Amino acid sequence: MQNLATDLLVTLAYGVVGVVLMGIGYVLVDLATPGRLNHLIWHERNRNAALLLASNLAGVGVIVVAAIVASEDDFALGLVGAAAYGVLGLVIMAAAFVLLDVATPGKLGELLVDPEPHPAVWVSAVVHLATGAIIAAAIS
Repeated sequence: MQNLATDLLVTLAYGVVGVVLMGIGYVLVDLATPGRLNHLIWHERNRNAALLLASNLAGVGVIVVAAIVASEDDFALGLVGAAAYGVLGLVIMAAAFVLLDVATPGKLGELLVDPEPHPAVWVSAVVHLATGAIIAAAIS
């Protein structure tokens, strides 16, 4: 029974770290796009904004999973690693967003919240996912 209780607490701790990192990711996407993200997604049903946010959250999730797996049952290392790599991933995703914005015509943030589907959102989404995958591979 003690193992179950310990495992549940470890899972809770990793879950909290993951949720906090996804919350930070949400804030970063909200800052990078014009308007309020929750209004764009939940009230205006903006698919572009939803895809951008979903790809960011998935990228963070991939990083956290890789950090947990790489911890080799060392709880402290896994928890600190998940937090550190998650923050690093968010920083790199933000930098990639800025670079993509500089390299493409127009303001990327404005294109990504356009009510009409825009191909730029797919490019940005893949950048988020690829960044998460690259960092996850580097952790292994």
